Amino acid sequence: MNERKGVVTFKGKPVTLVGKELKVGEIAPDFRLTDNSMSPVTLATYAGKTRIISAVPSIDTPVCDTETRRFNQEASQLSDDTVILTVSMDLPFAQKRWCGAAGIDRVITLSDYRDSSFGVSYGVLMEELRLLARAVFVVGPDDVIRYIQFVPEVTSEPDYDAVFKAVKYT
Repeated sequence: MNERKGVVTFKGKPVTLVGKELKVGEIAPDFRLTDNSMSPVTLATYAGKTRIISAVPSIDTPVCDTETRRFNQEASQLSDDTVILTVSMDLPFAQKRWCGAAGIDRVITLSDYRDSSFGVSYGVLMEELRLLARAVFVVGPDDVIRYIQFVPEVTSEPDYDAVFKAVKYT
């Protein structure tokens, strides 16, 4: 198993990321996630669409809350050919409850709780915490990774402008 150190910190402390380092231009790896109705979801579930995949540590924390609300707000500006997926280790029941309370209706929350399939495949699983590091991937309709952003300090928000600029060019 690949491990990478020095990519991100959590509250100022370096953490170890488990999984391969992905590169722009590579084919996005598949994953097996669980949606809020406990159904399986894979990369192919949204085949033919541009996918903004936002990895967050826990949906019910202040920065993850702010980020997911921002993506939900921005989603109304995107074409129907773009989907925003927010992935965390939270249980699907907690994600569903949070989305209902927060009025999230455009972002799809998915859970990696079963086997860390996404976390390892995308190289965002923080070994020390068994949570996902904050990162954003833009995957084109052809399954090619178009953009990758690892947020250097996990407790900070991503650069939204850079993400949406990348989406414009997919």
